Amino acid sequence: MQTTEYLRYIVEEIHSTVFATVDGAGRPVTCAIDIMDWDENGLYFLTAKGKNFYDRLKANEHIAFTAMKGEDTLFCVAVSVQGKAKEIGPERLPGLFRKNPYMEKIYPDERSRSALTVFQIYEGTGEWFDLSRQPIERAGFSFGGAQARETGYFVTDTCIGCKLCYAKCPQKCIDITRKPVVIRQEHCLHCGNCYEVCPARAIERR
Repeated sequence: MQTTEYLRYIVEEIHSTVFATVDGAGRPVTCAIDIMDWDENGLYFLTAKGKNFYDRLKANEHIAFTAMKGEDTLFCVAVSVQGKAKEIGPERLPGLFRKNPYMEKIYPDERSRSALTVFQIYEGTGEWFDLSRQPIERAGFSFGGAQARETGYFVTDTCIGCKLCYAKCPQKCIDITRKPVVIRQEHCLHCGNCYEVCPARAIERR
C-alpha cells in the first residue's frame, strides 16, 4: 500500500488509538485518542487546552501511538506510528466536527469548543502488522520527510546454507533455495530465532 492508504486506514478503519507522550520526568504516559482526519501532509487530532495531554504535547513534540482492529489476536491488524506533532490551532475544528459528528455530543456548542485545538502529526514512520494473514504481513511507511530505518534480521555472505534458520523459523519466511539464504522481511516476526541458531553467525540484527 501507499503511505496515504495507511493513513486513511488509521482514520477510517480504526480511528481510536492508544497514544503515548512523555511527562516532565521523561516517563511514558498513554491515553486514548481518536485520529480524526488525514491528508498527504499527515494525521490530525484534537484536544482541550486544559488537559495534561495538551501540556505534554507542547513540552515535547515526540509522540507514538498504536491502533488495532480485529476481534482477537489472530484476526488483528495493528498500525503503529512514531513521529512529531505540532499545534496548528482551531481552524480545522469545523471540518473535524463534520467528519466526526459524535464530537457534538461531547462539545455541543461553539462556546464549549473554545477550549479545543487541533494538532497535526506532520512527520513520522510507521509499521503495519497483520496477524490475520498466513504468513503474517509486515510493512513499513513514512511521511513528512521522515526516513524509515531498516530493522529486522538480515543474512550476510558468511551463510553456509545449513538451513537451521528455516527449521526454527515459525513463519517459514526464509528462502533457502539460494545461498546466502534470504529472510522475506514482509513476513518476518522479528522473533530472533534465526539469529540465535545460526552456527556461522551469519545473521545480523539491525
